[in-house]
Amino acid sequence: MAEDSELWDVICDDPYVPTKVLEEHPFSMPKTNKDYTDADKKVMKKNFHAKKILVCGIGPEEYNIISACDTAKEIWESLQTAHEGTTQVKQSKIDMFTTEYELFRMKDDESIQDMHTRFTSIINELHSLGETIPTNKLVRKILNIMPSPWESKVNAITESKDL
Repeated sequence: MAEDSELWDVICDDPYVPTKVLEEHPFSMPKTNKDYTDADKKVMKKNFHAKKILVCGIGPEEYNIISACDTAKEIWESLQTAHEGTTQVKQSKIDMFTTEYELFRMKDDESIQDMHTRFTSIINELHSLGETIPTNKLVRKILNIMPSPWESKVNAITESKDL
């Protein structure tokens, strides 16, 4: 578990660059490979390990997107942009799925299972974009859109104290 969190830190943080301190300006500069300490090598190894995990989990098309990346962080950011889009694209997707959620209604010829599948798909998309809707709001939304033959059941659920 500790190794996993350390690898995630390598992916999220700026890449570690071993440096040596100088007495004159500039006061530090990157070390050459032969000057690496055991601690430097350990941290650099974590970046290679994180890169390997990321690369092993992607297909050939995604590999083309990240092939020029040098660090695990660059790979992760490239994959995020490729799948989520830029911040503006992500916000547009959130807005679109939020509107879809707000306007969600059960179709006339739709089964409860099909309606639930469509609803869950919208919620999952929002969740994958970092937007979480509390469970009680989701339940209320479903109850509000149920067709009239379900009215007695909806009323019984709504009146219960566990909602």
